[in-house]
Amino acid sequence: MKKTLVRVRDVMKTSFDIVDGNMTVLEALELMKHVETKSLIVQKRDDNDEYGIVLLSDIAKQVLAVDRSPSRVNIYEIMSKPVINIDPNMDIRYCARLFERYGLARAPVVDNRNVIGVVSFTDMVMKGLVKFD
Repeated sequence: MKKTLVRVRDVMKTSFDIVDGNMTVLEALELMKHVETKSLIVQKRDDNDEYGIVLLSDIAKQVLAVDRSPSRVNIYEIMSKPVINIDPNMDIRYCARLFERYGLARAPVVDNRNVIGVVSFTDMVMKGLVKFD
């Protein structure tokens, strides 16, 4: 029996938040509309720059747990950059292997150097596995 090919674009979340790296953590959280993504994509400064990412767990570990003021910490101080980008046409099985190899929980999906979504292990399992049968 031939397995159905499920691509990242089939399971990714297309609702995500992009913030400026110079924003404070407090400003970014106040602007955040899509809490279910559990991350903030950090905008490139220019065409030669790369995207960054801040997970809500990064904010918990680097701001909350160490008692830093969210109004005095900038996003660029706690973001991961550059971030591994995922191609929207990648098979989710390879994406899951990439996540495992590099210890990722979620990553931006980039098409033509623009973020079009965010994918996570949860998306791949909950939306992808059901399509295999």
